[in-house]
Amino acid sequence: MPKTMTTPASRPLSQYDWNRIAEGLDAQGWALLPALYTPTDARALAGLQALPDPLPAPLASLRADLYSRLLPVARAWASALDVDVSYPDDLPTYIQQNRQSGQTRGLSTIQRLHAPGYQPLLQHADGACVFPLRLIVLLSEPGIDFTGGELVMTEQRPRMQSRPMVLPLGLGDAAVIATSHRPVSGSQGVYRVTERQAVSRVRSGERVGLDLMLHDAP
Repeated sequence: MPKTMTTPASRPLSQYDWNRIAEGLDAQGWALLPALYTPTDARALAGLQALPDPLPAPLASLRADLYSRLLPVARAWASALDVDVSYPDDLPTYIQQNRQSGQTRGLSTIQRLHAPGYQPLLQHADGACVFPLRLIVLLSEPGIDFTGGELVMTEQRPRMQSRPMVLPLGLGDAAVIATSHRPVSGSQGVYRVTERQAVSRVRSGERVGLDLMLHDAP
């Protein structure tokens, strides 16, 4: 019989320093949200075999709140890159924009990787509506539930080699990361860098994570 469960709520986003998070995103393209879920709640969320559509109320609320808090960064990045996009004041209006652009497929997912699985480098940049930031949450415990499976980001700057970054996540920790591109200030002004994300090979056990996206796919 299918497993039934109550989807747990996250730690309130109001408890985080969003000025610090914005500074981290501008400086390196990612910022940590430690202990977004308690260990018990993270493991409960990992028990979901898939995310239902529509999202359960706690996840839908988290997604809407996250959009609002990241909106100033998204607008600032679009302005810096001189990109002609519009980010409305609330998530429902933005999702309606997605629908009008033919983007109807939800991208949020519970990701399960068993040894020796991995996630290759990727972006989620398809469609006219692409929100420049996304949330990743680790729902299993490194060194206990799995080994390997590090969250890796690469950043490609013009005329430079790719820069790899390993994000230090524990059980219940989250990271806001750049979805595909972000602005960086250099000696010649602002330039556009390309961001990609991967999960390194899981050496043993099962790695479970939540990907919470703020736009949909075509």
